[in-house]
Amino acid sequence: MDAPMSREVKSISTERKMVQERSEAGEAPPIEYIVKESQRPADTSPLLTSPLPVVYLGQPDEAEEIKTALQSWGMFQVIDHGVPPSFLDELRDIARAFFSLPMEEKQKYSNIRDGQFGKEGYGNDEIIAEGQILDWTDRLFLLVQPEDARKLELWPTNPNSLRYVLHEYTMKTKKLVENVLKATAKSLELNEDFFVSHLGEKFPMFARFNYYPCCLKPNLVFGLKPHSDGPLITVILPDKDVEGLQVLKDGEWIKVTTSLDALIFNIGDQMEIVSNGIFKSPVHRVVTFSGKDRISIAMFCSNLPEKVIGPADELVNDMRPRMYKNLKVKDYFEVFSQRFLGGKRAIDWAQI
Repeated sequence: MDAPMSREVKSISTERKMVQERSEAGEAPPIEYIVKESQRPADTSPLLTSPLPVVYLGQPDEAEEIKTALQSWGMFQVIDHGVPPSFLDELRDIARAFFSLPMEEKQKYSNIRDGQFGKEGYGNDEIIAEGQILDWTDRLFLLVQPEDARKLELWPTNPNSLRYVLHEYTMKTKKLVENVLKATAKSLELNEDFFVSHLGEKFPMFARFNYYPCCLKPNLVFGLKPHSDGPLITVILPDKDVEGLQVLKDGEWIKVTTSLDALIFNIGDQMEIVSNGIFKSPVHRVVTFSGKDRISIAMFCSNLPEKVIGPADELVNDMRPRMYKNLKVKDYFEVFSQRFLGGKRAIDWAQI
């Protein structure tokens, strides 16, 4: 998530309405949101529905559970994560309260500053090319770790508990991620501190509050286009009442279900590269609904921009030759950002 932090904004970016405004005005999605017919969400036949694999942290077989889940799905759910359900409810309520604020209040934290587009702040898709298909979503995107790099001027003070709760959630998530990464390393027969050391103590973590408003024509748009994540690992708190996450598994789109108050752990392209392709970064998407809006909170954990990543030496051998080249994280995200907004994957660029 460490693509260049600002670019000159095309005039359309500053004039474009927020998706929430369009939804509340009862507007049908404009042409720039409409997906090509061959790529639209399936609406003629029901998709398969399946619960994500469950991993029980701290149990003797957690490493094997993680390996099985990541090789088959690229993601799993954790229900014994130790974060109180009441705290998760508070975080969800804060997200909804923020997106329910008047537009002028939310725009105080806009990601467009002095005519430049920044990744952090309140906004939606950056427009980088003519004919780009936009996602039916608004978001609040913030760097939360390391603490001394936070841009607090972009952290809303309304709701007044947002800063405190987000800080607490960041600390809890960081601890959980480290525990999961230790078990993931063991599943690959690496030293259990391999990934934690790889990240370092001050690794970047971003929070993204996602709001998917109702859409009059949900079969024509995506809340979030098909993509894989760029970082090492992502933690998702899904909406409690509305499902919308779909995963491409074995060539078919699967509607994902999770247990109440579960957290979803989803590996990204960095993990695919470092694991030398043993784990695949899953392609996933988010759909919208005509009568229901949806929120989620995602936490992205990445290596530092200057870090050089590549397949772990221990995972390269005659049976599994090196599949990816060594590259700087910032260089990968430069490519990732451009390809993501264009609806394409970046992992092919990293392959040998």
